[in-house]
Amino acid sequence: MLINNFIDLFVESAPWLMLGLIIAGMLKMFIPMKWMESQLGGTGVKPVLKAAIIGAPLPLCSCGVIPAAVGLRRAGASKGATTSFLVATPETGVDSVSLSYALLGPFMTIIRPIAAIISAITAGLLVGRDDKPVTTSAEVKSCCASKKPKPLSFYQKLSAGISYAATDLVKDTWLWLVIGLFFAAIVKTYVDQDYLSQWGDGIAAMALMVLISIPMYICATASTPIAAGLLLSGISPGAVLVFMLAGPATNIATLGVVHKELGKRAIGAYLFGVIGCAIGFGLLTNYLVAQFAIPIQGNLGAHHSETSQLIANFSAVVLALLMLKVVLTGLYKRTQRKKSCCS
Repeated sequence: MLINNFIDLFVESAPWLMLGLIIAGMLKMFIPMKWMESQLGGTGVKPVLKAAIIGAPLPLCSCGVIPAAVGLRRAGASKGATTSFLVATPETGVDSVSLSYALLGPFMTIIRPIAAIISAITAGLLVGRDDKPVTTSAEVKSCCASKKPKPLSFYQKLSAGISYAATDLVKDTWLWLVIGLFFAAIVKTYVDQDYLSQWGDGIAAMALMVLISIPMYICATASTPIAAGLLLSGISPGAVLVFMLAGPATNIATLGVVHKELGKRAIGAYLFGVIGCAIGFGLLTNYLVAQFAIPIQGNLGAHHSETSQLIANFSAVVLALLMLKVVLTGLYKRTQRKKSCCS
């Protein structure tokens, strides 16, 4: 039963995840990093807004956003813009939005990116109160100026985007995605839907979600099936939203970067902005669901007529093969490193 539920959930989510991976790969190749750097310099509200809007759809998880944010900061982005990018990018993305629609339904799919963008803007404005412009050193500028890679054609970018989605993105997400799907399958199989409903509402449940999410090193996509499992176990939609917002943005590694790059005082403002907005939107979500009787349920293993079984099965096979390739490649590289060390 458990394995069957896991397979059903994997097949159900595979087409949406594949679609998100492809779109994410295209964004990676067709939105130049230099353009983003030029948009996020300076102080004030405007760079913070731009950073949130630019970062929200990008296919970077909790680990991938860290070097990107550091690069933006050292290229001249303000503290506020760097913070906004650091929050918005891992909290949502095109890949997680498509998977949210498959597993959580339309309402959560809409409110999640809205909450992520507002959370990013709030944290960015709070951190950026004592912002000062950052200037890059002449050494860095001259180094960057000497490297002018040959522009890629449209078809080269297309190919590179698909390759990036099939390798780097799968590598960054597969483990937590599988763990999340397995967790959701466990909940569907063994947990009574009313078991946790007695403490599934209110601030206490949301605070618990924050405490659970902080030590987790998880991205928006991988957190989605876990959120669906929590929803089925009786946790309120608002508390589930708190988990999906706080998890990707408040892990230990991200907080370490905030401390190092933005200063000790930035950590308090960062956490206040992210957690405060998450709980605020969690309460709003519960209010809207109760007030307007919005149907919310984790669509684990449910059949969607718009996605044919043939497409779902094909996507699941392709996704499984990509994950297997990533695992085997990693094992092969480790074996080669051990051989080189022994020799």
